[in-house]
Parts: sequence; structure tokens; C-alpha cells
Amino acid sequence: MPVAIFLYEIDKSFGPNLIASYYLTNVKATQEILRNLVEKHTKKDLCDATITKDNYRYYSSEIDAENTKKNLYLGFILKEEEDLVSLKSLFEKIEGKIIENFTTDKRKLEQTLKEIMTSILDLMEKLKEPEIIKQTINEKTKQMLDEGKLQEARELIDLGEKIPEKLAEEVTLAEQYRNNQDYKKAKKSYFKAAELAEQIQEFEMVDLLRKKGEKVGDLPSYLKEQDSINKDIQKILSDLEGRELNLYEEVVGLINENIKISNNLDDNEFIGVLEKLKNYCRSALRKANELNRLDEEILKILEEEF
Repeated sequence: MPVAIFLYEIDKSFGPNLIASYYLTNVKATQEILRNLVEKHTKKDLCDATITKDNYRYYSSEIDAENTKKNLYLGFILKEEEDLVSLKSLFEKIEGKIIENFTTDKRKLEQTLKEIMTSILDLMEKLKEPEIIKQTINEKTKQMLDEGKLQEARELIDLGEKIPEKLAEEVTLAEQYRNNQDYKKAKKSYFKAAELAEQIQEFEMVDLLRKKGEKVGDLPSYLKEQDSINKDIQKILSDLEGRELNLYEEVVGLINENIKISNNLDDNEFIGVLEKLKNYCRSALRKANELNRLDEEILKILEEEF
């Protein structure tokens, strides 16, 4: 679960500017962290970015809205082993709340962030604890009874006896499948859990579980595309002798594509490898261009003076 939420903007002249934040621990979004995130967003052209430091992950994504500031980004801090897919799945809804409640009043904006954080934590707890769902159902049935909706209340009470445990079991199963890289089964379990949540009118949970299922379902195509690009890179670089030096430029393009895909897979370790390879290829490209220039000068002398 996240331990912090923060909102910042990117000023073209002065860099990142923290607008508002809400923290549950002493782990903060420092200027160094913000600069590293900004570098990924701008220089590497990533809509969402993740960095890891001291067993914590810092995630941010651009907010897309006309009625708020431009270059506005929403970020979260969570423990390294925590589930980032849930936050990504919730981002669209959280983004909507930020846009709806955006203000230049820092205190009001921080209150909005606090409410968002509380809502996220409540939702995460519900996914793991059937008893919390039962308490919510009890509150709903009391309201229905007060409104005279006796039949609806009875039906919800009956569902409340069996659905919460089934829901928690299905979510646990989906997480296990995802951790074991069985993404097809994970997607199916998330969707099944969403159907169960819909039966007990937990609509926020329904939306989250469906989006998690969709995101997990996308992973095989990302992995397939990543593997294909890796093979293309290996093919180009496998035999450097006698190869046209300007092909380094082609490799850099492939590496940039791979970085974006690896970012979708939250594969920060492999992104580091790709960055290192890209730097070497760029260096080789510069040297190749210099060699080509020298070749031209040599040929010019041969043609004019010999």
C-alpha cells in the first residue's frame, strides 16, 4: 500500500516544483527524487515513470486535463515489494478527483490528497479483509431498511454471508497467478472477483479489479514485444565487424522502444541495462560519425592531391 501521495509540476526554467503532498511516514519526495522522475518523463519521453531508492518505489504519471496546470504530475511512494498495478489501475479515477478539486490553495489541495490516500487504503484493505466488506454491507442494509427497501436488504444480507470470503479468495488466487506469470488465469480471476464485487454493490472495487485484470492481460503482449525487440537488437549487434556503423542509430531507436515497454512491465533492473547499452551505442555512433568525416577528408586528399 502507498505511504505517500504527492503532486508536482515541471517548470521548464527551474525544474520540478512540489505543489502539495501527504505522507504516512518519514519517507519524502525530495528534490533529488523529483529530478530523477522528471528526467524519465522528459528526456526519455515516458508518460509514467518509476524509480527505486532505499527499498521504496517512487511512481509518477502525468495528469491530462485542460483546466489544471500544464506539466502537472501525480506521484506515489510505496515499498519496493508492494503492488504497483493497483495504483496504476486506480490512476484514472484518482486523476479525475485531482482535476475536479484542483485549487491553488495548498491546504485545500493537501486535504484532497489526504482524502484520496484514505480512500485508496480503505479499498486495499477491503480486498484483503472479508470482515471489512461485511461491515460495509451491514451499513448498506441498514440504510436500505431505513428507506423501506426490505427485499433488497434481505438479498444483500444473504449475499453478505458468502460473497466476501469468495471475493477475498479470488483476489488472492489472482495475485498468485500473477506472481507465477500465469497472466491469462490471473486476468480471469480478477474479472471473476469483479463480478462478485458487483453482486454486493462494491462498485469502486469492481472498477479496480476490472482494470487490474485488463492490465495483467496486457502483460503477455508487452513481454512478446520486448522479446522481439531484444532479438532485433542482438541480431544487429551480434557481428560488429564489417557492419555499417550508422546502424548504431537504428539500435538506439529499438532500445528506446524497449525502455518504454520495460517501463510498462515495471522492469527497472532491465531498464538500467538498456540505458547502459544505449549510452555505449550513442558513444559508438559519435565515433562512427567522426570516422566517416575522416574518411571523407582522406578521400578528398586522395582525389585532389594524388
